[in-house]
Amino acid sequence: MNNEENNANNNLVDMRMYNDIKLLIENARKNTYYYVNFTMVKTYWAIGKTIVDYQGGNETAEYGEGTLKQLSKMLSEEYGKGFTLTNLKYMRQFYLAFRDGHALSDQLSWTHYRFLMRINKEEVRNFYMKECIENHWSTRQLERQINSFYYERLLSSQDKERVRNEIKKLEPSINPKDIIKDPFVLEFLDLKENRKFLEKDLEQSLIDNLQEFLLELGKGFSFVGRQKRIDIDEEH
Repeated sequence: MNNEENNANNNLVDMRMYNDIKLLIENARKNTYYYVNFTMVKTYWAIGKTIVDYQGGNETAEYGEGTLKQLSKMLSEEYGKGFTLTNLKYMRQFYLAFRDGHALSDQLSWTHYRFLMRINKEEVRNFYMKECIENHWSTRQLERQINSFYYERLLSSQDKERVRNEIKKLEPSINPKDIIKDPFVLEFLDLKENRKFLEKDLEQSLIDNLQEFLLELGKGFSFVGRQKRIDIDEEH
């Protein structure tokens, strides 16, 4: 098909309709990313609350190290490496830092909250949380701003707008698609991080499942080979 035919076919589609559908798909994907992320965040908050509740609600009490280690071992065996002893301690700290679960935002990831938990003063922590949500900061933006004392610089600066705009030039804003690639999210969903997916890996996965399926069918079916040449109209 030549370029003129391609252009003629493209002209059959109203671009307004195309853009409306594109927007629906992008919004659906974004909402899915945020839903998965926020479900994980709320679950970790609830786990932290459960640990504290079993301490009798004592904020300063150290829940027996041996007990947490055993809990971590049991959870890790059943649900993967996202429930290490360190992570369980983070979840406990998460609940203690954000007692009001209704104040949690679906715009922030678990990594955002881990950075925010490092801030001891509640008013400063709430400031960074608000800035994250309103300005769509990535986790790298948040970390940079905390480490560069953004809160203190903003308070003492006479040119606050300049300070606010500085970060936009240094780090990209959060991309909803990055949430689904977050190792914490993959651990929570019990999915393996796959940085490269080669054709041979896809072929092996398909063959393994197909071979098992044919064996289940019993007599009358045969697994001939991994690859077969097929000729159609003198093309392979």
